[in-house]
Amino acid sequence: MSAPEPVVRIRDGAVALGGRPVLRGIDLTVQQGEVVAVLGANGSGKSTLVRAMMGLVPTSRGEVSLFGTPLDDFHDWQRIGFVPQRVSATSGVPATVWEVVASGRLARRPFLRPLRAEDRAAVRDAIAAVGLSDRAKDGCATLSGGQQQRVLIARALAGDPDVLVLDEPTAGVDLVSQQAFADALGALVDRGATIILVAHELGPLAPLIGRTVVMRDGRVAYDGAPVATAHEVEHAGLAGQGHHHPDLQGRPSDHIPVVTSPLDQSARRGDA
Repeated sequence: MSAPEPVVRIRDGAVALGGRPVLRGIDLTVQQGEVVAVLGANGSGKSTLVRAMMGLVPTSRGEVSLFGTPLDDFHDWQRIGFVPQRVSATSGVPATVWEVVASGRLARRPFLRPLRAEDRAAVRDAIAAVGLSDRAKDGCATLSGGQQQRVLIARALAGDPDVLVLDEPTAGVDLVSQQAFADALGALVDRGATIILVAHELGPLAPLIGRTVVMRDGRVAYDGAPVATAHEVEHAGLAGQGHHHPDLQGRPSDHIPVVTSPLDQSARRGDA
C-alpha cells in the first residue's frame, strides 16, 4: 500500500507583497497526524507562509499542494479548518456563540437546509471543546477577546476538518483562555489530528508540539525537533541545522469563521 499524500507540500515557494519579497525558497512538507509549530519574529514570514498554504496570498514562484492536489485545482475546502489572526468573532453582526459556531457547518450540509441532528451535535461538541457551553446562547459581543477567539476555534472545529491551521490563536489572549485552548487542542491531538500552529511563543501549547519550523527573513531557518521559542534556536546555534521529520505523528515520542473557502475576506487580515 502506498503512503498517503502529505497534507501540505510546498516546493521552492516564494511570495512577494507590493513588490517586496516576503517568502523565498520555501520547501515544506506536513504529513497527516503531525502537530507543527511555526515560530518566528514579527515580519519573519510565518503568517504569510500559512496564508500561502490556504491560497489567501498568491505565490510568485514554486508549487503548493493540499492532499496531493495542486492548490489551483483544490476544491475540498471542508477538509481544512483555518482560524486567522486577530479577527473578531462578531464581525459587526449580532450573533450568539451557537450561531457563529454553527456557521462552520455550512460546507457540510445542502445549501439553505436547516441543521441536521449530526450538525447540531458537532456544534455542541465544538462549543464544549473550548469550554463555552455555558455561554452558547450569549451574544459574541458580550464575550472577552480571549473567549471570542475560542468561538472562532470552535467554528473551525465544528466543520470536522482533517487539518486545522491556526494563525497566532493565543495572541492577546488571557492565560485562562490559553489553557482552555490548549486542552481543546490536546483532545484533537490525541485523536490524530493534523495541526499547523503559528505562534510567537507557545506557552501552554508547548507540550502538544511534535515539530517546529522557525522562520527568519522569509526563509525556513530551522525545521526539526520541538523548541519553545525562535530565540531558543538562535541561542543554541541551530539555525540552518534543522531537518525534516516526515514520520512524526501527534505528540513527540518522548515528549476554525466559515473557513471552508479561501475566499473568506476576514482571513485576509493579519501581518506577514
